[in-house]
Amino acid sequence: MVFSVTFSSLRSDNSHLNPEISTDLERVAELVMTQDAAGNVLSFYWQDAGHTRQPGQSAGNLEEFAPVAIAPYLERIKRVLDHQTPEQFRCLCHCRQETGLFELLISPILLPGGNASMVIVTGKRLAHNLDEPIPDDLISPIALPLRSDRYQKLLTQIAWNIRRTLDLSTIWQQTVDALGKALDVSRCVICPFEALSSEIEVVAEYRQESLESLLGMKFSLADDLSLREVLATLKPVSAVAPSVEGVETICATTNDLADRSPLPQARLMVATCYQEQPNGVIVLYQCDRTRSWTPAEIEFMQELADQVGTAIAHASLFAESQNLAIELQRVNSNLLQKHRELEEARHQAEEASRLKSEFLANTSHELRTPLNGMIGFLKLILDGMADDPEEQREFTEEAHNSALHLGAILEDVLDIAKIEAGKMQIESSRVSLDEILLDIEKFASTQLPQKNLSFEIQKPPTYDEIVLYANYQRLKQVMLNLVNNAIKFTHEGGITITVEVVKKRVVVQGKDLPGMVKVRVADTGIGVSLEKQDKLFQSFSQVDGSLTRQYGGTGLGLAISQKLVDAMGGDVRFYSMGEGLGSTVTFTVPLYQEPVMIS
Repeated sequence: MVFSVTFSSLRSDNSHLNPEISTDLERVAELVMTQDAAGNVLSFYWQDAGHTRQPGQSAGNLEEFAPVAIAPYLERIKRVLDHQTPEQFRCLCHCRQETGLFELLISPILLPGGNASMVIVTGKRLAHNLDEPIPDDLISPIALPLRSDRYQKLLTQIAWNIRRTLDLSTIWQQTVDALGKALDVSRCVICPFEALSSEIEVVAEYRQESLESLLGMKFSLADDLSLREVLATLKPVSAVAPSVEGVETICATTNDLADRSPLPQARLMVATCYQEQPNGVIVLYQCDRTRSWTPAEIEFMQELADQVGTAIAHASLFAESQNLAIELQRVNSNLLQKHRELEEARHQAEEASRLKSEFLANTSHELRTPLNGMIGFLKLILDGMADDPEEQREFTEEAHNSALHLGAILEDVLDIAKIEAGKMQIESSRVSLDEILLDIEKFASTQLPQKNLSFEIQKPPTYDEIVLYANYQRLKQVMLNLVNNAIKFTHEGGITITVEVVKKRVVVQGKDLPGMVKVRVADTGIGVSLEKQDKLFQSFSQVDGSLTRQYGGTGLGLAISQKLVDAMGGDVRFYSMGEGLGSTVTFTVPLYQEPVMIS
């Protein structure tokens, strides 16, 4: 049936309409119609035409009145229904075979449940200069002081969410997600800004699935006048995205990148700020349709940007304070570590001083013993106390032995002094292992009968002799030290020397050698407890001072042996299962040539 809508009837029954449009209905309107979400006309009245239209006709099918740009017009209807916010704009429409400029107001018709599925459109025709051309697709918003409860609620909700966290990345992402969904845009990005920066970088993004990601993309301020304007004025700027390198993909999908088909790039930018200083930029993009940003949207964006700017400033200050706290904690930890190291160094220095004092006392005692022996026997000879030439010869031999003992002690002291000063020079060459072992066997033969100890040397079976790459005197000194210690601290049982050839290519002093020889000196002596074994190779350190008095010696033997073996390219190891369980010392020396082994 024909349904005629008169303006007076609308005024008398406007209680169900959005109160924001009541003042607009007070004005005289030439055009009044109601439409559903698809644009179908439910009722139509046009004062200039003097007649109505049947319900069910769509806006695009009205012969005497229809918007020229149907798609953006229907988009406005959808936005009004979704946001429940009126929109007023100028629109180019067909009327009586002519095209005219109309001022229209689309308002939602709210049902008792608070939902809206229809809109009411009121408007009037505007006069314009016929000589001035009008674009065919003109849809221009009109700046009105529109305020929406929906935008206010949305602003409160977003601000509440971003104020609940002090994590910058969370604030950025929550902002772009909320804005992108609320304003139904193609893309929303946020870029932090620092003073004197020449470019900004995308750190968070909301986008439609068909669009390529812009995360990490940098925008040059020198190439974008609109960005500079936003940061300078702190006011929203609506513009078209510039066609510069790296920005042409903002509204391009994967397929678009292949054919480079042109797409609209409507852009709305607003600066986030704190205390009148910008600290970021929020950019909205509409890529899939023509869009003009409404005053309500711009005002909403401005207010939200102020909230986001404050949240960013607070989060930045919190992050800086956290970083400062972490740095202070790190510095404090380093200072504590340095303090512990200094304390440890002080303890080590005190211990070294104590050990050196103990060493000097023991060494003085060791030096006095042979020296007193020399002086005593020589005094007996000089005083004529020898009864016969045989006894005089015996005194002379004892004085000679004491002199040799004194020389050995002094040699150890000089060696450790050279080692500590880094002046020990060792030249390696061919050394016959058989010659070294023969000298050691001669030395042991003079010592072992006094203690009734056994002595054995075990060598691997070879067709030729084993030749080492070492220093003869120093290697002999090491062997004598180890065997002498084994004899000194063994009361029963014996000493066994075992030789093993280890075939493994090694490089010593820049020389490529065929392998190593491992020498093992094992005894059945008093052994060493496990907790005291770490002191064995320390200079000026002795495992037990009481043993020094009982057995004699300076305690430098193993320390000197280790340094000498290290200098010749080998290493020294000590093994003992505990006190009373014997000891084993092993050391390695490089092979000069590989011996032929007997299977």
